[in-house]
Amino acid sequence: MMTISYKYGDSLYVNLTNKCDCACTFCLRHNGHKGSIYANDLWLEREPTREEALADLLARDYSHYRQVVFCGFGEPTYRLDDILWLVDRLKEQVPNLPPVRINTNGHANLIHGRDVTPELKGRIDALSISLNGSTMAEYVAVTRPQAGTAAWDAMLSFTRKAALVVPTVQMTIVDKDKSPAEIDACRLLAESLGATLRVRAYVAD
Repeated sequence: MMTISYKYGDSLYVNLTNKCDCACTFCLRHNGHKGSIYANDLWLEREPTREEALADLLARDYSHYRQVVFCGFGEPTYRLDDILWLVDRLKEQVPNLPPVRINTNGHANLIHGRDVTPELKGRIDALSISLNGSTMAEYVAVTRPQAGTAAWDAMLSFTRKAALVVPTVQMTIVDKDKSPAEIDACRLLAESLGATLRVRAYVAD
C-alpha cells in the first residue's frame, strides 16, 4: 500500500516521489528510514500515477486542512508537471481548496532544464525552499547535490524568480551546528532574494 497523502497537524501532505538530487547530511533516508515523524511508511515501492494521486486526494475532506503540501520523501519537483496537473484538477473539483505549498530544494529549473517559475503563478500559494547554508561551500557540504556548486546558483535563481510569482516564499535552515551569526547571514540572504527565513529544529532519528 502506498502512502500518497497523509495528515500531519492541520495540513494534508502529498507524497509523489522518492527521487532526490541531494544527499543532505541530516536526511533520515541515509539511516535506512522509510518514514519520518510525519508518517512511518513514506518510501514508495513505485511512484503513483497522477490519476491514482488524484483519486486519493479527491477522497479527502478538505474542510479539515489548513493547507495542502507537496513534499514527499524525495524532491517533489521531479514531478512538477504532475503536481500542477493535480492542482488544476483540485481547483476545478474541490470548493474552497486550501492554499497549496511545495516543499522543495529549489532545483526545479535545474532538474527540468527550463524556468518553471511562470507555471507556478496562480497555482502555488507558497514555497518552502531548503537553504541550509549562507555560503556556497557550506551549502554544498550540507546538501551534497549531484550538480555540485551549480545547484547553489540554481537554488538562488529559482528563489528570486519564484518570489515574483508565488505569494509566500520561505527559505528554511536546520538549526543543527548553526551559530547566531550564521543564522543571521542566512536571513539576510533569504531577504535579498525576496523570501523570509524559517529556522527549523533538528530532529534526531
